[in-house]
Amino acid sequence: MVIKIDEYSDVPIYMQIRNQIVMGISSGELKAGEQLPTVRALAMEIGINTMTVSKTYQMLKTEGYITTDRKNGARVRAEIQQSGVMSDENKTELRRIVSEARLSGVSKDDIKKLIDEFY
Repeated sequence: MVIKIDEYSDVPIYMQIRNQIVMGISSGELKAGEQLPTVRALAMEIGINTMTVSKTYQMLKTEGYITTDRKNGARVRAEIQQSGVMSDENKTELRRIVSEARLSGVSKDDIKKLIDEFY
């Protein structure tokens, strides 16, 4: 999986990395148990500070998407706990996206089609 950073984005780099890894897991591009690059390797590949990657991996571990240990490094969790509930933060973000789409003239049907495509 290739991580791409938008240096001009308002989204912090650690969140850009986090979001791309979560999307990779969700899409199946990253498989359960798959080894992620070491902190140092990913930092060098992207050209960022190792502390930024470390922060990202720590966040992903806390959220239950990956496991880490000194011997095996970071891996996609074999089983990700599914609560069946969307976080308030994600609901707020989805509301913002739908609002912007509506203001742009995107129909409800088109939004539903996109959701179906992405799901």
